[in-house]
Amino acid sequence: MPVRTALWKVGTNPEQLVESNLATEQLLENMIVASPKLLSEEWMLIGRQEDTGYGGRIDLLAIAPDGSLVLIELKRDRTPRDVVAQSLDYAVWVEKLKPEDLASIYRRFKKSDANLAIDFQNRFGIPLDEETLNQSHQIIIVASSLDASSERIVSYLNERDIAINVLCFQVFSLGSEQIISRSWLLDPVQTQSHASMAAKTDREPWNGEFYCSYGDSVARSWQDAVEFGFICGGGGAWYSKTLQLLSSGDRVWVKVPGRGFVGVGVVTGSCQPASTFTVNTPDGEKPIMQVVRRADYHAENINDPETCEYFVPVRWLDTVPLERAVQEIGLFGNQNTVCKPTTDKWRSTVERLKLKFPKYDPI
Repeated sequence: MPVRTALWKVGTNPEQLVESNLATEQLLENMIVASPKLLSEEWMLIGRQEDTGYGGRIDLLAIAPDGSLVLIELKRDRTPRDVVAQSLDYAVWVEKLKPEDLASIYRRFKKSDANLAIDFQNRFGIPLDEETLNQSHQIIIVASSLDASSERIVSYLNERDIAINVLCFQVFSLGSEQIISRSWLLDPVQTQSHASMAAKTDREPWNGEFYCSYGDSVARSWQDAVEFGFICGGGGAWYSKTLQLLSSGDRVWVKVPGRGFVGVGVVTGSCQPASTFTVNTPDGEKPIMQVVRRADYHAENINDPETCEYFVPVRWLDTVPLERAVQEIGLFGNQNTVCKPTTDKWRSTVERLKLKFPKYDPI
């Protein structure tokens, strides 16, 4: 059913807030530009009202930490079905954007000589790799309501691995002020996963092997992961939610960005936050945050479900220390914490890794 929400003012006699409207839909776009967290804390806005050459302008363009693009279309005065069709048309334009095009778009957006690569590194703490830039994209439709027909269309496209989602905003009156709420039609991790699968390379059926990007840094330690049997991600929903793709029995190949592939293991449980995840030690079962000493695992955010670290238990089949990481030309790479690649490059990467990690077979 169409996405709707309701709000109440807390009190002895709860008072339901009256739904209202923004003065103009342009105000919503201005609010998003002023505070992009209204959409997501994991995206960086890089463009606004760009001419597609197809008789229209995209409302907003953003970039994710893996270099994928996010096309954002506001419903405005179009019907929901029309905006879905228009967004798909604009996606054809987005898919063809080259690094130099994106650099120009960003300069126009910032109205200066801003450098996309520098600002990307400052925003996400990782370099912008031209090889992975715009290898995939997702479509986000922003609307105040969604009819059942449009919901069926978006769901249909997602079932066929098209990365499209709807973010519904509602406005409520609270005295002389207005407050705004948001809700996703689909779990954003599903859309993120579909985007990571749709790279601009030859696609083929997924080979059943999961990829993990494990960022060894002050936030997490590969040595800890091997010792206590886990993979993890955190610091924001974009980094942690894809861990939910994993289930017991899944095989996952782990790469440390900038170093190479370091291990392969079998998942033995579900994703859990740092506050509840435990591991076996010589002294019995212990909370993970009591035993890890080599990194901080976003300990300061342990009570924040959005930014805390999340863990998945893994039984390691074969691992190597960082100094022996497997790094070869042509091996697959991606900044998503977990993904299900559907490219020939991933298939060939797994076949090459099986030679480097001969104990890969759990049987």
